Amino acid sequence: MSRHLKRLVAPRSWKIERKRSYWAIKPSPGPHPLEQAIPLGMILRDYLKVCDSASEARIILGRGDVLVDGRTRKNYKFPCGFMDVISIPKMGKHYRVLFDQRGKVSLVDIPSTNASWKLARIEDKVNIKGGKIQLNLHDGRNLIVQDGYNTSGTLKISLKDQKILDYFSFKKGNLAMIIGGKHAGKLATISEVQKVRSPLPNKIVLKADEVFSTIQPYTFVVGKQKPVISLPAQGKHGAKDE
Repeated sequence: MSRHLKRLVAPRSWKIERKRSYWAIKPSPGPHPLEQAIPLGMILRDYLKVCDSASEARIILGRGDVLVDGRTRKNYKFPCGFMDVISIPKMGKHYRVLFDQRGKVSLVDIPSTNASWKLARIEDKVNIKGGKIQLNLHDGRNLIVQDGYNTSGTLKISLKDQKILDYFSFKKGNLAMIIGGKHAGKLATISEVQKVRSPLPNKIVLKADEVFSTIQPYTFVVGKQKPVISLPAQGKHGAKDE
């Protein structure tokens, strides 16, 4: 596998100038798929424009000036993906990684109070000793809990101590953001879950301004009657969280 990535063939979900230069920064391996992850150096240079080159981004990161989910990250190739929280304390700025209405990876300005938590989807559950359950989440983290949470549900997690602040189950009537396919970036209400008796994923019917369907892995619950996060608007970064 190549260590390099050309801008022209970078994922279409990246909101970058394709002809600015020949190469893009290729993200390191991580929990997020390539089309859903932006390397931290490109976030600083291409999205936030706080530097002009990858070498300047490495200097900023080397000083420990940037946090991802509350942890200092110094690797300019570190992959930042859906729902990750990026903080630059010296600037007093915080951002959440989301998809805009066109399915592009975008940053949403958020206040410091909202930078203390994130949403994480439960990918699977594992029984462990002591009658407890290990939850494996979409961003690679694991939580040990008592039972009571189902796969595809979403947890609201405190980044400081990993405590569960809220839980949104994957069920009819809850709101979801589509994170893949041709409907990526849409916010819609789950209308029906059509279970498939095969290795293929379940089909989900959703309703927004129109009725459409997608597969379950593309559906990420973000609230009940209303989303607990604000959605990106058209523009440089997106809308501010309220």
